[in-house]
Amino acid sequence: MFKHVIWDFDGTLFDTYPVMAKIFKDLLEKEGIEEPLDEIKQHMQVSMSFALTYYEKKYAISSEFIEDFKLLQRTKGIELAKPFEGIEGICKYIHSTNRKNYLYTHRGKSAVVLLKKYGLYDYFSDFITFDQGFERKPNPDALNYLINEHTIHLDEALMIGDRELDLLAAKNAGISACYFNQEKEKNEYADYTIDHFKKLYSII
Repeated sequence: MFKHVIWDFDGTLFDTYPVMAKIFKDLLEKEGIEEPLDEIKQHMQVSMSFALTYYEKKYAISSEFIEDFKLLQRTKGIELAKPFEGIEGICKYIHSTNRKNYLYTHRGKSAVVLLKKYGLYDYFSDFITFDQGFERKPNPDALNYLINEHTIHLDEALMIGDRELDLLAAKNAGISACYFNQEKEKNEYADYTIDHFKKLYSII
């Protein structure tokens, strides 16, 4: 049984990629650039920095464009982002059974704002965001911090994420990894794979 569940945010707890991709697409269109929404989303799912670097090289988008996107991501993005179906139930279940949820995201404080907005904040015991300054995934430093800070036994911890780098971070920290993928794709680094969060009840 897993007593410690560590959650990625974008694309795992919250369905934010469609929102962020639409914001980015709208900004590109203002520059007279057409890009398929699905392709923008795919690049963002690798990582946000990967997507920004890709389009910066492809279209020489300006630093002002990137700042406009980041501003809209913090404002409009927060207004539109919502948790995935089943998230509140599973987080509440983990908390109510005397186990712990943790957040580990590359996003900044907006992740905590959204947890509070949707009544999820009190189900979490600790929060690792961009602001702590840890090396990015798949570097395990942030996970190692949580493990040491909360005296977590490695065989009792599970990292849940929608990207390979989440799974690799878990492997690098010596804990189990759960891959959330709605397309039912597999990943070699995943110990478990789910396409809906109701399937987590049989794992944890």
